[in-house]
Amino acid sequence: MPTFSRTAFDVPGSGIRRIHEIALRMPGVLALAVGEPDQPVAPHVLEAASRAWLADDTAYTANAGIAPLREAIAAKLRRVNGIPVDADNVWVTPGATEALFLALSLVLEPGDEVLVPDPGYTTFTMAPRMLSAVPVPYRLDPDRGFLPDVAALDAQVTSRTRAIIVNSPSNPLGVVFPEPVLRQLLAFASRHDLWLISDEVYEAFAWAVPHVSPAAFDEEDRVLTVHSFSKTYALTGARVGSLVVPLGLDQVLRTYQEAIVSCVNTPAQHAALAAISGPQDAVAAAGEHYRGNLTAAAALLDGLGIRYLEPGGAFYLWIDVSHASGGDVAHWAEQFLLEQRVSVAPGSAFGAAGEGWIRVCAAASRETLLAGLARLPRPDGPEPAVAAALTAGA
Repeated sequence: MPTFSRTAFDVPGSGIRRIHEIALRMPGVLALAVGEPDQPVAPHVLEAASRAWLADDTAYTANAGIAPLREAIAAKLRRVNGIPVDADNVWVTPGATEALFLALSLVLEPGDEVLVPDPGYTTFTMAPRMLSAVPVPYRLDPDRGFLPDVAALDAQVTSRTRAIIVNSPSNPLGVVFPEPVLRQLLAFASRHDLWLISDEVYEAFAWAVPHVSPAAFDEEDRVLTVHSFSKTYALTGARVGSLVVPLGLDQVLRTYQEAIVSCVNTPAQHAALAAISGPQDAVAAAGEHYRGNLTAAAALLDGLGIRYLEPGGAFYLWIDVSHASGGDVAHWAEQFLLEQRVSVAPGSAFGAAGEGWIRVCAAASRETLLAGLARLPRPDGPEPAVAAALTAGA
């Protein structure tokens, strides 16, 4: 039998999906591992997709997406994000995941390096490996509020460094980078002539400081921006995102889209158009729901004496379980799932700096969230099952 590509086997698996796949085979699991919004899709969005299906609007679209959607995204970017673009800068993609892959494909050669946050989302490491490039982690430390150390970044740049990925609000941390930090990162990218790939999937959910897009003050066309409809509009399965690029890349991106997906499915594009151009009440309501969940969860963790990072955005809690995980949080999370029927994402799935931490999705129902957190082991406290019983009795 012929051999498979070595690259295919160099791509690391997702520690999040490993836990999730085990949980799917188990009854009665309190699911807190995957970033799945529990909010319903707004009716006008569902109706737009339904109309497209019923009208048999299912033909191919342009590789870049339907013109009204590209124009609506560009208008929103100008109005909300302050990014001076038009529709020709916007490419509609099957989720932010493909947008990120396209961005990396545009800037990386085999053997090139890209700086990725640690802790950072799993695909930041997986996608470069698929391109035979090298992800180089830059550490986000608790003693700096999980903000990047630009001086340390300078020391990590080599002759092969081509790009840096910046994620704000952060998955898994929930950290929102203030504008001065983003300006420092853009200056760093300019100093070393790097691309800056900005993942802004959770832009709608920022409350500690306002969300800021680095492309709003990019004067050198070095920022590639990734957005998504998945979290903002609870359209995770519809798979619609976008990539914002400088002008002049039409031919190469058209070729890439044709080779990978041709185009995003047409009814999903109509749903996205209705979402971005219609009422935003559901987005505001979702934000309030997630923030309320995070507040309630924080109060419970305080009562249990468990350390966590207070999130400034997104809908995750970054929780320290080093008192229980024994230096192998991936194994601990699996055992916690098997014994307590609660799925959480091990912090090590997001990089070496995540060892001893877990990511919990607070977009579940509040009842599920609090019940799951109540089963976490307390530092120097009762066993998890006892803690759960005490909380239920209260």
